[in-house]
Amino acid sequence: MPPLLEVRNAQRRVRVDLALLQQFSERALHLILKSARIDSGDLQKLRAVSVVFLSDRRMAALHRQFMNMKGATDVITFQHGEIVVSVETAQRNAIRFGTSAREEIKLYIVHGLLHLAGFADTTAAKARKMEAIQGRVVAAANLAAEAQHGGRGI
Repeated sequence: MPPLLEVRNAQRRVRVDLALLQQFSERALHLILKSARIDSGDLQKLRAVSVVFLSDRRMAALHRQFMNMKGATDVITFQHGEIVVSVETAQRNAIRFGTSAREEIKLYIVHGLLHLAGFADTTAAKARKMEAIQGRVVAAANLAAEAQHGGRGI
């Protein structure tokens, strides 16, 4: 049985469409679970996965507390099944990379799910591999959404 997945908004600075991001996250989780290389991670063993959207201020506090690093970061994954995402960082990175905040958030969600599935980005080679898989999962989850929503996507 796949883990239950909940997407929550715990910030007020950036508007997010929780229903659409919940659907995207569920599709991404399904795609990752049916991939072959997830047996080394905790994802299949978890009863629940939580994705929480935070402000930069709250993300910076977690970044310092758990990683002893200053400043906000885009996403932190906790092996007990919590993925925290800074929506303000997503907004800034969207401008930087010419995407949208929503697309950045999707990348961060998939990145967190892949960490839970046993993928690591601790070396350049592992990071490239993870990034490639991440891109494929985001694209496939977006295609599924377009099919379900008559081409509108999410």
